[in-house]
Amino acid sequence: MTSINQRIAENLVRVQQRIVTAQEAAGRADERVQLVAVTKYVDATATAAILAAGCQVLGESRPQQLWNKASLSDLASARWHMIGHLQRNKVQRTLPLADLIHSVDSLRLLKTIDKAATEQDRQVRILLEINCSGDEAKHGLSSDGLKEILPQLADFPHVKVSGLMTMAAREGGTTTAARNFATLRELRDRVVPDCPPEVELTELSMGMSHDFEVAIREGATLVRIGSLLFEGCCF
Repeated sequence: MTSINQRIAENLVRVQQRIVTAQEAAGRADERVQLVAVTKYVDATATAAILAAGCQVLGESRPQQLWNKASLSDLASARWHMIGHLQRNKVQRTLPLADLIHSVDSLRLLKTIDKAATEQDRQVRILLEINCSGDEAKHGLSSDGLKEILPQLADFPHVKVSGLMTMAAREGGTTTAARNFATLRELRDRVVPDCPPEVELTELSMGMSHDFEVAIREGATLVRIGSLLFEGCCF
């Protein structure tokens, strides 16, 4: 019988191969695309298995789960990304644990992160979340909202804005996803000339298990994959 660890390791190899294939098809074979293993639906044992298989960057959507897993000795070598909605009252405890926060969706949250980072004497890497689908149920800045806050980004010395993040619409399949992802890339390209010098929008976090290959085609540098990595053992 195949063990959970072996199954997860095999899944990881398959996903990594698909990432490489998608890069080659997009003419991006020499570029970096970072896999973020999304562990929000799996327990600590499965999380440790993906870490042991060689995936060091792990993503959590809920701050409490990130806190709990980051405290475990078996997961001490993980680099954690906060990929879900972050409430301002959870910022203080999350900052020391997160290598990157993907989901900064308002100026108020940005101010809270900078204040907490100043108190903790650290610099925090973030992505600004953009609502490219127009889905009112999703978090994220509008394109106009992004343009409005760009001049203010220089006012937050303890925050390093490294790029943008989006989620595709729930309906419409890969065709709609491709359009949403292209919208993010095109928005980034338009606003780069207006960014303060310290802001580098090099990262595009977009694409999940069902659409990451489309995201890579449209320029993703970070893909957030969960169910494909734990398929056959944890769902």
